[in-house]
Amino acid sequence: MNDLVAAAILGVVQGITEFLPVSSSGHLVLFQQWLPPVGDHVAFDLVLHLGTLLPVLFVYRAELLAIPRDVVVGEGPVLQRTGVRLLLLMFIGSVPTAVIGLVFQDVFEQLFANPVSVGVAFAVTGFVLFATRYMRQGDATEGSTRWWQALVVGIAQGVAITPGVSRSGSTIAAGLLLGFKREFAARYSFLLSIPAISGAFLLKAKDMEPAHVAVGPLVIGFLAAAISGYLALVLLLRLVKTGDFSRFAWYLWAIAAFALYLGLR
Repeated sequence: MNDLVAAAILGVVQGITEFLPVSSSGHLVLFQQWLPPVGDHVAFDLVLHLGTLLPVLFVYRAELLAIPRDVVVGEGPVLQRTGVRLLLLMFIGSVPTAVIGLVFQDVFEQLFANPVSVGVAFAVTGFVLFATRYMRQGDATEGSTRWWQALVVGIAQGVAITPGVSRSGSTIAAGLLLGFKREFAARYSFLLSIPAISGAFLLKAKDMEPAHVAVGPLVIGFLAAAISGYLALVLLLRLVKTGDFSRFAWYLWAIAAFALYLGLR
């Protein structure tokens, strides 16, 4: 398999699994069992993450543009403005994510870099998603969410550095458990991914080896991740809104069994 085909496949896998609650890192661990490395793996990983960041920026462009507007010329008390509160919640939720990522990322990635560990993590994520079908619809949004609730969602995002634990699944499930309105749970989850992905990019960029960078696979991977990511994001938002979020548990249990088979055979 040549690099362009491998880049396209990995880009589609990254784009779909970054937004659907099935763990992009866990799927990449499995797919990399068969696919060859694509150039400088650090550069390729960074480009895939940038590709999945683009759909979030596009879908939530109105909310992102409203934040600086509310900060500068918004109406009413500063701390009660929607954009300001959303910015504060994003900052609070990003703190535990940053701490966990900086301190424990290498440990978690080493512990869960094999199919057996990933399979266990897939199964646990499936149980978390299945539990959401029994959670009541809340009504909390950025106007009523407390600081400690944002902190809990940030911790859930930090734990999702574990391959096999879904970032979107963990954060949306945590939001639903805390009484967030479904639409806000999804929106906050993906807005919270912006500083997380951006921070990870800056942290890993220093390890990139420009001499080993192949432009073709990077472009293909980026486009594949961006396009598939946008479609997956639109689908997930629709499923969260209709309450069908928990159905992904069945897929996770199936892929968990497959991962355990690969690791134990």
